[in-house]
Amino acid sequence: MEGPDFLRGQFTRVHEWVFDGGATLPASASPHVVPKPYAAEEPVDPEEAFIASVASCHMLTFLHLASRAKFEVAAYEDEAIGTMTKNEAGVPWVSEIVLHPNITWKDGNEPDAAALEKLHHDAHAYCFIANSVKTAIRVAS
Repeated sequence: MEGPDFLRGQFTRVHEWVFDGGATLPASASPHVVPKPYAAEEPVDPEEAFIASVASCHMLTFLHLASRAKFEVAAYEDEAIGTMTKNEAGVPWVSEIVLHPNITWKDGNEPDAAALEKLHHDAHAYCFIANSVKTAIRVAS
């Protein structure tokens, strides 16, 4: 690892994620956790990626379920927010993710409140990532 003194934690945390489809994404520890110059702000940090993965999985599952229910989505945006807390041992973890989806429906074909709640509930129930983690995940209304 590149840095002046590895054993004192003085090494870069900047690295790349290479995915099987060929995409490459710069990554780093968050500079809120590891000070600069050993971390960088521009790359994605693992905690951000985790929150984005949960939001993406929910969105993709939601869109699939909406299409099957014949509700056409024109646009879907989300500003997911993750909360980190310390566990019983004092180790920080992402304890909660709140999704804030903003959905635009095509041609006024919008589900009523109960159908929308069921779409989000089912999206959570069928999301591979939500089923893989202990983090509390909820949709803000």
